[in-house]
Amino acid sequence: MQKIINHLVQLQELTLARAVQETAMPGAQLSQLDKSIESLLSELPVDLQSTFTRMLKKSPLAIVPVANKNCSACGMSLPQSMIQSIRAAERLHTCPNCGRFLYVTSSAPRRVTSAAKRRNEPPKVGIERFSSPDLMIARLEATDRDGALAEICHLMEEQEFIDNGQLLCDEALKREAIVSTAVDQGLAFPHVRGVEGGGLTLAVGISEKGIRFGGPARTLTRIIFFMVIPTAASAFYLKLLSGLTESFRKEDAREKLIAADTPEKLWKQLLKSTKSAIS
Repeated sequence: MQKIINHLVQLQELTLARAVQETAMPGAQLSQLDKSIESLLSELPVDLQSTFTRMLKKSPLAIVPVANKNCSACGMSLPQSMIQSIRAAERLHTCPNCGRFLYVTSSAPRRVTSAAKRRNEPPKVGIERFSSPDLMIARLEATDRDGALAEICHLMEEQEFIDNGQLLCDEALKREAIVSTAVDQGLAFPHVRGVEGGGLTLAVGISEKGIRFGGPARTLTRIIFFMVIPTAASAFYLKLLSGLTESFRKEDAREKLIAADTPEKLWKQLLKSTKSAIS
């Protein structure tokens, strides 16, 4: 049964990757992704195929991890006996509340929510709800994709937004192996889903010269928007992605972001550029 669970997780990730590509690259050729999705789907038992497809039509998530003894999608508390049964993976279990399939991960990075320096802050608006001046890298030192992701993840741990930067980076690279998050216009949107313990969080890294990030992008990647996404925020992630894509569709907006040569300048330009698209 663990093999089927892994299969469902991969199928769901491909479906989400298709939604990301469609959002970030309007008009993109999605035939290869569609073929991969159909191939994975065909390998499932017929009854599970129809059930899983029906669930994905209702929500972007049909299978979710257990987090802190709760369903990470709806937050329902699960009995310990049920969690033990889910971990044993002898059969598929569903959440009694939302009906999604459940599984237990061996390890996963977590958001840190108790950093004292972020207490008692005034209400935030726009991109401020998801990021911080502390998560800006105006000049990445890395010259390749893996190094850039490691640099960003290290910063997130150093600034106490995440508990394990190395594990976060490992998960991001696993996600890139499924399908690259690089798109045209020198943008990339790497992310890790299922990072519980807080809200959706965005870090930004700029490579002035550009790096090869993989995927269908025809240009070097110069702007990296890295997001950690709690399960419950998976649907909203696409809205944030759409807002970022809209904000930096024009070359002028991208060049102004790249020209910001300090974290402070990068933060101010990010706020200015996303003001109308991200509320």
